[in-house]
Amino acid sequence: MHASRLSRRAVLAGTAAAAALTTVPPLQGRAHAAGVTAATPSYRWRNAVIGGTGFITGVLFHPAVRGLAYARTDIGGAYRWDERAARWTPLTDHLGWDDWNLLGVESLAVDPAHPDRLYLALGTYAQAWAGNGAVLRSEDRGATWTRTDLTVKLGGNEDGRGAGERLLVDPRDSGTLWLGTRHDGLLKSSDRGATWAVASGFPATASASGQGVTFLAAVGRAVYAGWGDGDGTATAVNLYRTTDGTTWEPVPGQPTGTSAKVPIRAAHDRHTRELYVTYADAPGPNGQSAGSVHKLATATDRWTDVTPVQPGASDTFGYGGVDVDARRAGTVVVSTNNRWADGDTVFRSTDGGRTWASLKDVAVFDVSETPFLDWGEDRPKFGWWIQALALDPYDSKHLVYGTGATLYGTRDLRRWAPRIRGLEETAVRRLISPPAGEAHLISGVGDIGVMYHERLTASPSRGMATNPVFGSATGLAQAAAKPAYVVRAGWGDHGNGAYSHDGGRTWAPFTAQPDIAKNAPGPIATSADGGTLLWSFVHWDGTKYAAHRSTDNGATWSEVSSFPKGATPVADPADPTLFYAYDTDTGTLHASTDSGRSFTARAGGLPSGDDQFQLAAAPGRSGDLWLSVKWNGLYRSTDGGVTFAKVASCWASYTLGFGKAADGADYPAVYQVGSTETITAVYRSDDAGGTWVRINDDAHQWGWIGEVITGDPRVYGRVYLGTNGRGIQYGEPV
Repeated sequence: MHASRLSRRAVLAGTAAAAALTTVPPLQGRAHAAGVTAATPSYRWRNAVIGGTGFITGVLFHPAVRGLAYARTDIGGAYRWDERAARWTPLTDHLGWDDWNLLGVESLAVDPAHPDRLYLALGTYAQAWAGNGAVLRSEDRGATWTRTDLTVKLGGNEDGRGAGERLLVDPRDSGTLWLGTRHDGLLKSSDRGATWAVASGFPATASASGQGVTFLAAVGRAVYAGWGDGDGTATAVNLYRTTDGTTWEPVPGQPTGTSAKVPIRAAHDRHTRELYVTYADAPGPNGQSAGSVHKLATATDRWTDVTPVQPGASDTFGYGGVDVDARRAGTVVVSTNNRWADGDTVFRSTDGGRTWASLKDVAVFDVSETPFLDWGEDRPKFGWWIQALALDPYDSKHLVYGTGATLYGTRDLRRWAPRIRGLEETAVRRLISPPAGEAHLISGVGDIGVMYHERLTASPSRGMATNPVFGSATGLAQAAAKPAYVVRAGWGDHGNGAYSHDGGRTWAPFTAQPDIAKNAPGPIATSADGGTLLWSFVHWDGTKYAAHRSTDNGATWSEVSSFPKGATPVADPADPTLFYAYDTDTGTLHASTDSGRSFTARAGGLPSGDDQFQLAAAPGRSGDLWLSVKWNGLYRSTDGGVTFAKVASCWASYTLGFGKAADGADYPAVYQVGSTETITAVYRSDDAGGTWVRINDDAHQWGWIGEVITGDPRVYGRVYLGTNGRGIQYGEPV
């Protein structure tokens, strides 16, 4: 989901280059029909709890219903807050493989006059290779949806994703909706989101590379629109309004200059009839170095600069979130964003912005529910990327704000704790289910490295793996015959590789690492006995490098020139002298019979051209290999890759793993994300791929799920599935 992190600042930033590391599913392949077969047998799906871990881009309390709130994320869908259960309910898990681009939520909107109505504007990327956006509308708070596909693209995981909201129910007419886009101007719907057209009269010209409309705000019966494509000059316009729903005009006297170049968010105090607007010199969440806060007296068009603290040369940042107290006139909160020198904070004023207090100065945090937020060392706990900020309209001391990793809440403006139950946004890269020991799961994920899951229903008590701390995991492997030995690789502060002798409970860094590991850590493998390590290297930009080998637990390394550059090493689970690698450039399986010293080509002529083809070795067997080659299908070899045969039972396979065999079966259960019929889904086979049953259902699809899957070797039927934004899902037969 988020960026590789090479420095202390980047580790804190969490999602600093989202597009660089977020796995993008392919657009190739056949179209899938909408009709699907029922899941057989019935499965119960839940999240393996971590708690948050992704960028919360927006939170919205319903103004007319106590305890009702919604949250949006950049790649993990939308959620509704259940006040009674004190947890979030996911609302978009029904979006399937073909709709992967809709898991990024650009904006959400509620109707103050109709509490059960909810609207979502969906679309993760605005690039040419991504699909168009869509609007979902609900009459039952997101329990069911009606969908309208748009002809434009939205950018829930683009720069500026923390701005907004860009979607608004018109304050004059609940049947009218407005949608601000990044590159296609302002859209309007007169039938509650069923159809959309370009809003006539909106004066700003859309740009193919700009931010477009950054927010829409209702002020009485008027609508204000922030415009993010101004140049910051004295004549630039970054705020428009309409009072009749047809004619738009620039708001007079608006602030200009670098610190007010991009309007980020706005909030209206109905008691004082003032509109507060936060600004920055860039859309964020990265790249902001200047910002300001201004308020507009909407009755007189008089502007006042109410910036709490001016950014300086050594303390650069922008302003992000803003909200007003619905119960107390003149009480407003704003957040800094991208502030690294002094750390981000939330400022609060009770006198209309004349004076401010930093809530960080008196904050007491309790992160025991999600221990990974300690980050393994001393770091600012208040968070970063604070653009989602919301005050409960029914409780002046109930305040929440989102960060790049979680959502914090307080009921007294002093004591803070994660408000994250049920909300899981991790992008999952690697999964291991050990054959024995305390934990049934070890995970390698984006942004927070590796986690050891003693329980599946609570955030890991040890938090993220430390010594060293990783940003994002790139490799995770366990010695098949020595499961206490585990190795990991990833983007770290103090080394990019580590090992564990206690099954992943505690870690130590490799004594040394190849120079290339600093900038291109990739997948890693360990031989069945733990005596040999193979580490492959791939930069996030796709550049591939020669693999390296160690036989002394990472103390020394030697290059393996015959290993196909950038390939994922796979250890034979039964013979410690055997390793395999699939060269996706040439469609050739390579094997080593000398503990990884040298590799030679075996089967060739297999599908090529996609780095995400996956090779897996069946547990407890030597030379039993399965090759998932996406829309090219599934292949199997039982002779160590000398020959492969295509598995006829499915026409597409994206990721594959193994679990405990069914009673009476002589082969492990095989799990895959693939297609055996007309839909890409999660399947299980109890007869070595002869037949498959679908085990997820239409309500549990989670967008793109093609990265990693594994079964539990101790519990038949249990499967762990990695998603690209909805965390680790695990399913069990019921």
